[in-house]
Amino acid sequence: MTDETLRKTLETHGQSSVLRFWSSLDDTQKAKLKSQLEDIDFQQLKALISGQDKKQDFAAMAAAAQSPPSVRADGSGASWTLAEAVACGERALSSGEVGAIIVAGGQGTRLGFDQPKGMFPIGPVSNRTLFQFFADRLVAVGKKYGVVIPLYVMTSEATDSETREYFQANDYLGLDPNQVRIFKQGTMPAVDAKTGELLLAQPDSLALSPDGHGGTVRALQRNGCLDDCDARGVKYLAYIQVDNPLANLCDPALIGHHLMAESELTTQVVRKRYPTERVGNVVLVNGDVQIIEYSDLPDEAAEATDENGELKLWAGNIAVHVIDVDFLKRVSQSVDALPFHRASKKVPYVNDAGEWVEPTEPNAVKFERFIFDLLPQAKNAFVVESLPSEAFAPVKNAEGAATDTASLARQAVSDLYRGWFESAGIAVPEEVLVEINPRFALTQSELSAKVDPDLTIEANVYLDE
Repeated sequence: MTDETLRKTLETHGQSSVLRFWSSLDDTQKAKLKSQLEDIDFQQLKALISGQDKKQDFAAMAAAAQSPPSVRADGSGASWTLAEAVACGERALSSGEVGAIIVAGGQGTRLGFDQPKGMFPIGPVSNRTLFQFFADRLVAVGKKYGVVIPLYVMTSEATDSETREYFQANDYLGLDPNQVRIFKQGTMPAVDAKTGELLLAQPDSLALSPDGHGGTVRALQRNGCLDDCDARGVKYLAYIQVDNPLANLCDPALIGHHLMAESELTTQVVRKRYPTERVGNVVLVNGDVQIIEYSDLPDEAAEATDENGELKLWAGNIAVHVIDVDFLKRVSQSVDALPFHRASKKVPYVNDAGEWVEPTEPNAVKFERFIFDLLPQAKNAFVVESLPSEAFAPVKNAEGAATDTASLARQAVSDLYRGWFESAGIAVPEEVLVEINPRFALTQSELSAKVDPDLTIEANVYLDE
């Protein structure tokens, strides 16, 4: 795009002010800003700013919402057994048909950790990082099923370089470098909440932010990851977010349920602890599985109960999925496959005088996409309930918060393994922390087969290879 064409495009869409420092920029700076602007779909951005994109009527959705098609934690709800699901998932793993995605675009800022969140130390005894937790699991799963499971790690502009350096400096955490593909998600520009004009972070740079975990679809396609899946014979991708150390990456049971349901997208959930819990609500509306965010769910719908007195809308989203690669290829071809969501945020910017401004109140609108918006488009979208104690301990908040802190997550990890020890007949004192590397034992039964039942535990224990 020539400079003149760029100017005309900006003028047509009411964004000429973004070039107000153009004459003071050198050639390198001009090239940087021009590259960022060329990446923007201005027709789409204009529709988003003017509110012309399609809106959801969440009140109507909530009124029509039902419990989704699912397997409950006790095994009910499906025409197959848990054992059949596990066997089916193990066949897919053994055939090399399963890959893994870790979404790792977030910084640990809220945790007081100035690095990518995947590098946060979470092991209750070992201090292993979140990345190491999942790498160890993939090594163990690969060894058990005699395969190499490809790992696709999605970073953001903020985490990409440090994540790459971390994997390289730590010998890819025991994985084969050819097994790991690190790729960066896309960005969306922030706009001024009042004028809709693009904000500048610097005279030569837009105020950009990640396009949300829904950006995974476009980023996988754009970075050649879906082609890589085809080349490796991978048909299904196990998807998790990096901040949940209890995420059971490449769980054969979840994969098996996905396959037996003949689903294109399966979502793992936990039962909500109370009606208005701050989690996405996985529901069935007019035959489609979809998610209503807690902020969009009327209290009346949130508190509704069924004939057994249980919450009608019980399924809380934990961002763990199994997705067909063919489905991802199909939706990646559509620009509008995923809608954008708006968020009102405080975004620092450079004003007309070239001064740096740190707003004290929300001043901008950010646009992002969510992966769960794929659910209504998936054939036979399916839900699998797991127990929170076995599947969900997110690390989101600084210490002192009531939920989702690192200390609570570490305790949850220790409690899970305490249960394993006790099932093997080994008592663990309440004050003792225990941790098991998946390379030592992937399951409770593997632990029982390896440890002496007369073992006495009196201090913190970490079992690794």
